Amino acid sequence: VRPDLGTFNATVSAMEKGRHWVAALELLRQMAQCKVLPDRVTYSAAISACEKAWRGEEALALLAEMNLKELQPDIVAYNATISACEKSQRWAQALALLGALSAAEIAPDDVSFG
Repeated sequence: VRPDLGTFNATVSAMEKGRHWVAALELLRQMAQCKVLPDRVTYSAAISACEKAWRGEEALALLAEMNLKELQPDIVAYNATISACEKSQRWAQALALLGALSAAEIAPDDVSFG
């Protein structure tokens, strides 16, 4: 049985909830080998896994990758990346992301301001 997008999304989400950020990123990369394109849900779950592990650099890279692939990050992806930056003491990047929200026409919420 070939894994599909739903299978990958559920598994990446489970890795996020289990705080297995490395496994979540590995699954994201394995999707290409299976010819399955990640979507916004996949990336948001992987970013959230990085956030839980205080991996700001990785979260920023994933958010940038979403933009390159024109997946248009949503508030969930932005908030998780902002939080990852805050936890990893990347204050300038966190503030820049808050500014990027308005450029992306996304209204910040209570989570955005931590």
